Amino acid sequence: MSQVMPSIQPLFDTLENMDKIEEIVQPYLSTLAIPDAIKEHHLCAEFLRSYAHSNDTFTSYRREVERLLHWSWLICKKPIKALSRNDIRDYLQFVTAPPKPWLATKMAHRFIENESGIRIPNPLWRPFVVKVSKLEHKLGKEPDKANYQLSNKSMEAIFAVLSSMFTYLQQEEYLDANPVALIRQKKGYIQRQQAKKIMRKLSKVQWAYVIETAEIMAKEDNQHERTLFLLSAFYLLGLRISELAYSKERQAIMGNFAPDKRGLWWYTTVGKGNKLRDVAVPDELLEALKRYRLTLALTPLPRRDEPTPLFPKLKGKQSGLGARQIRNLVQTVFDNAIQKLRDAGKLDEAEDLATATVHWLRHTAISNEVEYRPREHIRDDVGHDNPATMDKYIDIDRVDRHLSAKSKRLKPDEVT
Repeated sequence: MSQVMPSIQPLFDTLENMDKIEEIVQPYLSTLAIPDAIKEHHLCAEFLRSYAHSNDTFTSYRREVERLLHWSWLICKKPIKALSRNDIRDYLQFVTAPPKPWLATKMAHRFIENESGIRIPNPLWRPFVVKVSKLEHKLGKEPDKANYQLSNKSMEAIFAVLSSMFTYLQQEEYLDANPVALIRQKKGYIQRQQAKKIMRKLSKVQWAYVIETAEIMAKEDNQHERTLFLLSAFYLLGLRISELAYSKERQAIMGNFAPDKRGLWWYTTVGKGNKLRDVAVPDELLEALKRYRLTLALTPLPRRDEPTPLFPKLKGKQSGLGARQIRNLVQTVFDNAIQKLRDAGKLDEAEDLATATVHWLRHTAISNEVEYRPREHIRDDVGHDNPATMDKYIDIDRVDRHLSAKSKRLKPDEVT
């Protein structure tokens, strides 16, 4: 007889709704027969609130904290205060193959509003989600719970988040030790690669088709001037999608473009780690900005701190495009470019572009720049603190390594 898995309920809402769910979550916690559950939930909520400055960080930390609490309370039947190093090892095994009732095949909000406007748990939500690649989805493949896999990146995130959480609980004098820190040989849980991963970027042919497609779209429909400038900004500034999207945490506005005292133009943004930085604006992008603003009936160049959204919505221009809407716009360009590549008989290029994501544009931009700009200049523009991070954008050493192996022979020279 298979073991019946305990039912689960989401524990943390979005940042703005965290306080609205206490009356729902606390009664649920009271049913778990874990004496410290309510206190631990409160402490973990405070830990998560400490990342309020970055919604992306909050979201990823919430996922890992929530999963551990569910496992500790429902599977291990212990408060997290009682977890040992061996328990954490068991948990790491658990997350690589979670039970099917804890798996979903699509993303779902943790809480939804009922007809009375009250936040209630979403019955469709699960702690783990099975995904398929973008290309597989286009080919009609559906997510299968039997194919769930935990990536190396996800395992690294588990170690990082849980270690931070346990350290926080130590600082709050709730724990005596950090069980994650006690684990030796953490690398044994993460599959290692001898060579660096190949950077996912557009080829020069693919980028030529993508930007040409955006230009054609803008020529045929004036509204796509916004699309053309979006692609131009991604490529010429090497930005992340969060640095061009409009959100409560980061508002991408026209006033982010501004000249310094020398008349040099910069784009000011907030990147990872809530770090403010200036990105050098090339002349070509400045000219593109002038053209784009004229289509919006604005002056050629923005005034300092101008609050106009950088990519305003076509309906209701009070706010700008969010990350999801930007992804949809870029995907439209990709899809049109894919068709043009197929029509031109470039089937391999088309198939590869079908797997591309918006983030490939950043990698493409940086990879192109390393061919002619000083690495430290690129590093500061794109917001990489570690100079070694730039190494992954350089393929020359890989080419040289292959060339040096090209003449290896099966048989040695004739022995005399």
